[in-house]
Amino acid sequence: MSRGLLTAIACTALAALAGCGSSSGSSSSSSASTTSNASTANTIGAGKPGSGLKPTTTPKFASPPASAPVRSGTVQIAYRNIAIAPDTLRVKVGSTIRWKNFDAIEHNVTSQGDRSKIGQQKFASKNFGEGGTFEIKALAPGLIHYLCTIHPTSMNGSIEVVK
Repeated sequence: MSRGLLTAIACTALAALAGCGSSSGSSSSSSASTTSNASTANTIGAGKPGSGLKPTTTPKFASPPASAPVRSGTVQIAYRNIAIAPDTLRVKVGSTIRWKNFDAIEHNVTSQGDRSKIGQQKFASKNFGEGGTFEIKALAPGLIHYLCTIHPTSMNGSIEVVK
């Protein structure tokens, strides 16, 4: 083989090996990179044997700000791009909350929380595809946390029901 081709192959091999470094090294640049990319590190290689990474499946529920307007009537929540809009809102007791799926994949809606609490609204839809909807009526004041059980980390939300 020609010397130029061998050099190119050697450089390619070195570049590939440089990208395969261990994340358990003691270099400060490696740990700084791992720290700054923590959200990416939770998903890349997650669950692969020997990767040392665990997938994040616990949803993080936000609460609606006290200054958010209180909506009434039929309130729409969109499932779009594997996300929820709006993911937090405030509604009056008696309002209808309707989720609509704009994605080409199935989603669902399931309430979360302390099932023993009196007055906490519990519900669970079946999976519904693009164009499908699910709705509930807000029955009592309180905080409702909900999620799509298929995509719990990116599709979760909170509804504060007020008098």
